[in-house]
Amino acid sequence: MNFLSLRGWRQDKILGRVMKNSSYLFVSYVLGAVLTLLTAKLLGAASFGVLGTVTVFSTSVNRLFSFRMGEMVVKYMGEALTQGDRERAAASVKAAMLVEAFTSLVAFGALALLAPVGAFYFAKDASTTPLFLIYGISILANIVNESSIGVLQVTNHYRSQALINFIQTVLVAVLLGLAAVNHAGLMVVLWVYLIGKIILGMGPVMVAFYWLPRTLGADWWRVSLKGLPSWREVIRFSLNTNFNGTVTMIARDSEVPIVSFFFGPTVAGYFKMALALINLIVMPINPFISTTYPEIARTFASREWGRLRSLLQRVTLISASWTGLVAVGLLIGHPILFGQWTFMGHTVSLLNEYAPAYPILMVLLIGYGAANIFFWNRPLLLAQGNAGFPFKVSFWAMLGKVSLTFALLPWAGYLAEAYLLSGYFLLSVGLIVWRGLGGIGRVEGSAQLESEPV
Repeated sequence: MNFLSLRGWRQDKILGRVMKNSSYLFVSYVLGAVLTLLTAKLLGAASFGVLGTVTVFSTSVNRLFSFRMGEMVVKYMGEALTQGDRERAAASVKAAMLVEAFTSLVAFGALALLAPVGAFYFAKDASTTPLFLIYGISILANIVNESSIGVLQVTNHYRSQALINFIQTVLVAVLLGLAAVNHAGLMVVLWVYLIGKIILGMGPVMVAFYWLPRTLGADWWRVSLKGLPSWREVIRFSLNTNFNGTVTMIARDSEVPIVSFFFGPTVAGYFKMALALINLIVMPINPFISTTYPEIARTFASREWGRLRSLLQRVTLISASWTGLVAVGLLIGHPILFGQWTFMGHTVSLLNEYAPAYPILMVLLIGYGAANIFFWNRPLLLAQGNAGFPFKVSFWAMLGKVSLTFALLPWAGYLAEAYLLSGYFLLSVGLIVWRGLGGIGRVEGSAQLESEPV
């Protein structure tokens, strides 16, 4: 009854904190989605596909070397602060930043070597090689970004992160508006995107370094790394998150380059548009992922099983309601988005050029909808210290998807890639949710047995 009680929802302090922190990030996500549509309208399908190929390829190379240090910071710094151990918390942050800085430099070097490959095979134009190198500067701008965002999440400074996102979005909007007025081309738009990435990369770092001395002490960076938990445990956790990120990148976040490889930049532009519209579904839920994980980790570490279950139930209901609402909106709004219609005697065409994106959108809606509703699937297992299971599930699902991609796409057409991606989501998310909920029951049962008198 408490789950359905409105009073219970109002009194749920953990949910209230998640909702408040998520709301700080929401506005920037909305503006970001609008900017993507503006860019698509400005460039046209072919150039929009090239832009997507350049940005996704460069980001994918960076993620290949990323150990997702933000998740390490949230887990180990969060646990240490919960237990009042500031020295171990500082050691966790220091180690994460050192590793991330090194891997970022390696990633930039790798991109410099791979840029001609990306231009020739994915963008289908060797002359676009400089575009890959220019956008690669964003890797250096994000040199310790993941660790810094982890610090802001643990210390509940979501408002600062949201302000950075908002400033970046407004600036990019102004610059894109000027580009549209002057009918600018792909190179100008790429520089605008790069400026935005630099702000998003360096902003959280500056804010994190402002708050770290106030949270961990002025000499936090001098602390010995011996204060870390078992190195074997940290390395295993970091490797699992890196491998999981790589698998996710190959299976889910490389769709635009893959489609461009098989069908060319114009079809890649259709796919990028479908993914941009899918963001209308994941947009309000994306902040939940970063704001819910610290709360899941905190309640799991303090063994508050009732609060943890209540949090999962309520955020699931919220995400399911939003997902269903936007799905209906996209179904009803199809003629407005992709057709031509008359308004006050004028013919209006919003995204008519991207009409082939609509079938892709409807197929992706199935898989992304499931992943959106159960967005907490992986954070729940990370809080349990079980980073291995999500990786194994995602890895085998990714192998199946990639194998089918090369087997089917040459003759089945680009819509087959949308079906494969939705299938990947349904399989991997379903198995991870099943394992995570079972893990709560097992740990709770063990704790009850230990507390019983002998």
